[in-house]
Amino acid sequence: MDTGTTAFMLACIIGLTMMIPGLALFYGGMVSVKSSINMMMMTFGAVAVVGVLWVLFGYSMVFGDSYGDAGLLGSITEYAGLGEAIADGEVAVPLALFAVFQALFAGITVALISGAVADRMKFGAWMIFAAIWAVLVYFPVAHWVFAFDAADGSVIGGWIANDLKAIDFAGGTAVHINAGAAALALAVILGKRATWGQAPRPHNVPLTLLGAGLLWAGWYAFNGGSALAANNASSVVMLTTFIATCAAILAWLAVEQLRTGHTTGIGAASGAIAGLVAITPSCAAVSPMGSIVVGVVAGALCQLAVGLKDRLGYDDTLDVVGVHLVGGIIGTLMIGIVGNADMPSGVDGLLYGGGLEQLGRQAAAVVAVLAYTLIVTAAIALALKATIGLRVSPEDEESGIDSKLHRDPAYDLV
Repeated sequence: MDTGTTAFMLACIIGLTMMIPGLALFYGGMVSVKSSINMMMMTFGAVAVVGVLWVLFGYSMVFGDSYGDAGLLGSITEYAGLGEAIADGEVAVPLALFAVFQALFAGITVALISGAVADRMKFGAWMIFAAIWAVLVYFPVAHWVFAFDAADGSVIGGWIANDLKAIDFAGGTAVHINAGAAALALAVILGKRATWGQAPRPHNVPLTLLGAGLLWAGWYAFNGGSALAANNASSVVMLTTFIATCAAILAWLAVEQLRTGHTTGIGAASGAIAGLVAITPSCAAVSPMGSIVVGVVAGALCQLAVGLKDRLGYDDTLDVVGVHLVGGIIGTLMIGIVGNADMPSGVDGLLYGGGLEQLGRQAAAVVAVLAYTLIVTAAIALALKATIGLRVSPEDEESGIDSKLHRDPAYDLV
């Protein structure tokens, strides 16, 4: 066993864990001071509930042998409780290490959705939604994308990874398109905030910038750790992740300046996340120059996409749809356009003479995940709305969720 790679993956797990407070700060700074704690609690709560489900059967649903060799869902019982999984020993890294690495992927994906429902969703309803959504949406889709067939044929993995052969190095489909599509469905069914139409008032921009910086740092672990080795592939991935993020910030701010006459702190933070989202699936497929293209396209188009919620009339409070859904689609499709076979993924896109075949595979993966997630998420949200209810009362929304549900204010101003 390569102890260097094991140490690298241990460090990546620490980096991924930094993304939990990073996301909480990023979201918490953008909402009203009256619901800042609630926003942060939704991140921590989602990771906690998904972590427990992951041990019980989530890992097995994602990485177990696919039922009927169909590539749709892993065996729920094969690794239930994780005892057998960690007893099996090691593949690229110790399986116990791989299990916690992927558990953090699952928890962060669910937590991303919460930004679309800020200021108005019951915390209890959110926790139940997070648990059900992880089981019915994230675990199956992660199996499609992340579960590869065993070399000896003993385990059959997901259809997107093995049959369609779409490339998604670290989760453009399973994480970002998945979370963005869910955010859209949940936001529409939940309804608009009482303050919809008023200018957004983030209560603490420095917190959001700090959160974005922590997410940026953790993203090296998110993408680089997906190589499961301390080697050239993980090094290339970290380089393209850095470059695309820088390019996206500049593109976002340029479009923001042209549209509004200002460059904002929220814009810089959102541009960074847009670049990180877009490079997630393509980080091992594009060259450094290609990563600049991915970042520029994502920064510019995500900035424009954020404005669509006003025209289309859905209240995606913290722009999960505009950043994660749109950014995930851009990054996934760009593999089929600027992919370079000299990079670790080994695939040429359209502009490198690869033709349309890979672009078609990438588009099919986008459509499949988007359609499945929208339909199943809508069904979950409608069922919860009809039973326990999704929204806090108008009075609690007006006075602030923190004081009603969590007792702890964000700041003691007395």
